[in-house]
Amino acid sequence: MSSIKTVVTGGSGFIGSHLVDRLIERGDDVIVIDNFRTGRRDFLNKKAMLVEIDIKDTSILQNYFDGANEVFHLAANADVRSGWDDPRRDFELNLERTICVAELSAKAGVESFIFTSTGSVYGDTNQIPTNEDYSIKHQTSLYSASKYACESFLGAYTEANKFKLTVMRLVSVLGPRYTHGHIYDFIQKLKHNPSKLDVLGDGLQRKSYMHVTDCVDALLNLRGSSKFEVFNLGQSDTITIKDSLSIITSQMKVKPQINFGLSSQGWIGDIPMILLDISKAKSLGWHPKIGIAEAVFDTTNWLIENDWVFGQLNSENKE
Repeated sequence: MSSIKTVVTGGSGFIGSHLVDRLIERGDDVIVIDNFRTGRRDFLNKKAMLVEIDIKDTSILQNYFDGANEVFHLAANADVRSGWDDPRRDFELNLERTICVAELSAKAGVESFIFTSTGSVYGDTNQIPTNEDYSIKHQTSLYSASKYACESFLGAYTEANKFKLTVMRLVSVLGPRYTHGHIYDFIQKLKHNPSKLDVLGDGLQRKSYMHVTDCVDALLNLRGSSKFEVFNLGQSDTITIKDSLSIITSQMKVKPQINFGLSSQGWIGDIPMILLDISKAKSLGWHPKIGIAEAVFDTTNWLIENDWVFGQLNSENKE
């Protein structure tokens, strides 16, 4: 029996590299599309075929999509905080590139398209926990706006019967190979100055972090029964920034003076409370196995043990 041909965009990134490892384990022929804008060569599974190219070069990429059964589109700009420094970045790297991948997939006759979106598309809602049927009113960041636009464009492709689409709306994901986000930032700052830490926001923001292992389980095993399905992925509880900081400082064995901000938002677009209703995913057999505190522990310890990522990322990502 022939193996499954799977294309993964962003397959050298944090979530993507874990996904590629699992796809290789199950016997897929995996093609990774990555230009290493944020991905790391160290994370890439050597058994995958790498196509090092920007997704916008569709004429070159078509041959690699032809014959693919599944496409996992993970490549994106995920830097929410600095979105307003360059308002076109989310549009170009998220929406435009997603349309490119959709067109490549449609022309190739791909059966299943899996897209990683974000729970932040719901905005600062009063409906907690938030389910997939929530009436979305407006976006709070350029990142979430671009992701919601991607969902809409991809949904139009399904109406034209180009492929079946599964949208995964994720909370922030933690675990080994984590290289951006608040835990990364905190540890980097504390390595530089273990006696003091300035925190954006009042530290009471509540987040529902998910471990990358649980995330990949969902990406591989959740499929909608119709041509367009949306799933929330996350946890059934939350943790405050203050509590996650307690874990981080304890694991680093430091006792800094922590200076919190006054606002409930750390930056424009920071949502003080994210808690998704994950009952739909659970009804199909997916359950997060790793708790939030354990995910913070795991991420912190990995970053402590692999502090090379700080110097490498800082030197390689300068533009």
